[in-house]
Amino acid sequence: MTVDDEVIVRPSWMHGEDEDEAMRAFASELDSGDALDEETNARLLKAIDRNLLPLLCTIYGLNFLDKTTLSYASVMGLQSDIGLAAGQYQWLGSIFYLGYLAVEYPSSRLLQKYPLAKYSSLNIILWGATLACFAAVTSFKGAAVVRFFLGAFEAVVTPGFALFTSQWYTKREQGSRMGIWFSSNGVAMVVGGVLAYGIAEGTKDLDSTVEPWRILFFVTGCFTVAVGLVFLYYMPDNQWNVRFLAPEDRVLAVQRIRQNQQGIGNRRFKASQFREALADPLTWAFAFFGCAGNVPNGGITNFFSQIIKDSGYTASQSLLYSAPGGAVQAISLIASGVLSARLQQRVYVSCVGLAIGLLGAILLAVLPVSNSAGRLVAFYLTQASPTAFVALLSFISTNVAGTTKKTTVAAIYMIAYCVGNILGKNSSPLPPEQSSTRASQRKRDRLTKDCRSGPQAFRAKDAPQYIPANITICCCWGACLVDMLLIRHWYRARNAAKERVRLDPEYQKEPLSEFKDLTDLSNPELVYAL
Repeated sequence: MTVDDEVIVRPSWMHGEDEDEAMRAFASELDSGDALDEETNARLLKAIDRNLLPLLCTIYGLNFLDKTTLSYASVMGLQSDIGLAAGQYQWLGSIFYLGYLAVEYPSSRLLQKYPLAKYSSLNIILWGATLACFAAVTSFKGAAVVRFFLGAFEAVVTPGFALFTSQWYTKREQGSRMGIWFSSNGVAMVVGGVLAYGIAEGTKDLDSTVEPWRILFFVTGCFTVAVGLVFLYYMPDNQWNVRFLAPEDRVLAVQRIRQNQQGIGNRRFKASQFREALADPLTWAFAFFGCAGNVPNGGITNFFSQIIKDSGYTASQSLLYSAPGGAVQAISLIASGVLSARLQQRVYVSCVGLAIGLLGAILLAVLPVSNSAGRLVAFYLTQASPTAFVALLSFISTNVAGTTKKTTVAAIYMIAYCVGNILGKNSSPLPPEQSSTRASQRKRDRLTKDCRSGPQAFRAKDAPQYIPANITICCCWGACLVDMLLIRHWYRARNAAKERVRLDPEYQKEPLSEFKDLTDLSNPELVYAL
């Protein structure tokens, strides 16, 4: 199939329930049909940013913090307290993504079928309650059940937030806003590391009847529930039930996104759009990146633990050294989003961050273990790599049109993300845990040895530099760079084909085509962001 064949010159126009919910704006007497002036557009954008971004950032930061609380708890005695056997800690990391994987597509479908904010809020509240329940686990089985459901409830967040972004922001704005709320991962990494260190050190000499890690899970879980209730009350499903805009501004908020050539949502499942999503080569180019780009995560965690160990720091002190990595990630994502919006070159700008991450991985491979400072800096460089992942996520928001197609592509991308993380998690050894006795430390050493000696990328015989694993990481990110450039090339070719269609003397633009829930391939007016 060629690019020219993909563009449908004469789309079949739809009416009634097939149209987007944004069409309500154009049945309103308040619609003037004129483009918004700059002052009105700036006023609306300021109101949207002020009211939506803090909620999106807070929830997404909690999303990262909550699913990584297990890592913080591991240095507080979790493994010995619930009697984890060899390999079971690793499985707790993987089981989260198995839950995520199991419900990703059904959850994305429900995002389309039900009110977006209400369904998202339900999942946020349930994931917070589930996290709090981890405070009561006493065995691997109980912990595994909680981790599975935690992954299942959190599966809605990333695709849901991509839909929120496409609803409220123009194509030019989406990349930077997505970079802002995704950068909350880095902020949470800083806050989480410092918080876990404070709890670990603050309770070290206390004779408490409740283990510190149980307090950590219970507090973070309850806080997530509270924020979820705020999200339920305040976050709008779309422009029609927003609390912070007057009725006339709600119509204007829909008008300002007309240039996106896609609306604010359609709840009807369309089999034709589902089939188009599966047949679109770019769907699978996204999926390849989602998987290959996330395989390195488990390995990078391994190297970071090794750096701290070789530098002579304690397990609890190592938590503090995650903070600069979070800062690097947050700054990289925000800078990438801002520059992408200014230069209108998302792929090229985001590839810079991925290339910096690749440089860090190469340095981890070549620097000797004795060079602790250099390897620590190399780890921090790897934290710039998420810029490309976020750029592709923003393409799903900007370039994939048709509600059913958009939710399907987002689900496939996140399923691939889960597969990559599962592969990466199973390549990492157990993190260091604080031990109060030599016996417990010997048990800890046996568990770590058992985990490293299996059929995994990080084999004991390759220690301490793990050259084969480093090569795997570099190959994954190198392939992702090539994939990003191919995606850009394909979008550029599609834009050229669409332009030829629009220049055809017989071509006529259908009125309000942007709000008829057309896919990107069936709408010649949609120009892909690059």
